[in-house]
Amino acid sequence: MSLTLDDTLRGRVIAVPESRELDVFAGLLTRRGAQVLRCPLVSILDAHDPRPVLAWVDAFCAGECDDLVLMTGEGLRRLLSCISRHLPALRPLFVDELARVRKFARGPKPVKALRELNLNAEIMVSPATTAGVIAALRAAGDLRGRVVGVQNYGGEPNPPLTDFLRDAGATVREVAPYVYADAAADREVLALIERLSHGGLDAIAFTSQSQVERLFKVAAAAGREAELAAGLGRTLVAAVGPVTAAGLTQHGIAVDAVPADAYFLKPLTQLLVQKLAR
Repeated sequence: MSLTLDDTLRGRVIAVPESRELDVFAGLLTRRGAQVLRCPLVSILDAHDPRPVLAWVDAFCAGECDDLVLMTGEGLRRLLSCISRHLPALRPLFVDELARVRKFARGPKPVKALRELNLNAEIMVSPATTAGVIAALRAAGDLRGRVVGVQNYGGEPNPPLTDFLRDAGATVREVAPYVYADAAADREVLALIERLSHGGLDAIAFTSQSQVERLFKVAAAAGREAELAAGLGRTLVAAVGPVTAAGLTQHGIAVDAVPADAYFLKPLTQLLVQKLAR
C-alpha cells in the first residue's frame, strides 16, 4: 500500500523547538501523521529599552545610512512594530528611506519581509551567513565613506561583520530591535535531554541557532553535555538552514538534513518525510 500525505510520518516522534512559526511547522508534521513534541527553548521579545532603537530609526529616517544590512526578517518586522508603537508618524518616512538605501538581505527571510512593504533587496546574500554578507559587501564596491546600517541577529553584536566594515572605511550604525529570551524552565529542557538520551525521539528539527545554544547551555550547566551529544547522535538531526546547521556542527553534532537552497519550513518538512517515511 502506497503512503499518502496523511500517513507518511505515521508513528514518528519529532521534537520541534519553539519558533515564531511553531504552530505552522507542527501542523505540517501532524498532518502527515507525526507526533510532535513541542520544546519551548527560546522566545523572541522586543528590545527591553526601545530608546536606542528609536534613536537609530530617527537617524535612519534623517538619511544617515547609505546601505542597510538586514540579518533577519524578524528584525525588520520588529523595527516596524517599534515605530508603530512609539513614533507612528515616522513609518512612511522609514519606508521611503528603505526604498532609497542599498539593501543587503541575508537570505530569503529578510527579502520576504521587504516584499511585504512592496520593496526588493538590491542584493540577496547567499549563503545566508556572516561570511556570505561580508563577501557580498566586498563585491559591491568601495565602502570608504559610506554609512552602513546593520540590523543585528538578536541582541548580540557581530564583530566579524562590523570589523570588516570599519576596516573597509565604512561607518557602522548597529541596531538590535529584538532579543532572545529564555522561555522554558530548565527542567523542561532537561526533560528533552532525558528523552533524547533514552532514544525516545525519531528526529529533532532546529529552526534557529539560538535554539541550539539554549539547549547546550542548559546541558552544560547540568553537566549533561555528553549525554545530550550521545542522544543527538542516535537521533535524526535536521536544521532549517546553514546558519543553524553551523551552530550544531560547532558543538560536534552531525546534521542529517538541511534544505539545499530554500530555508523554509516546507522544504524542511519534505526532507523529514524523505528521511523518515515508513
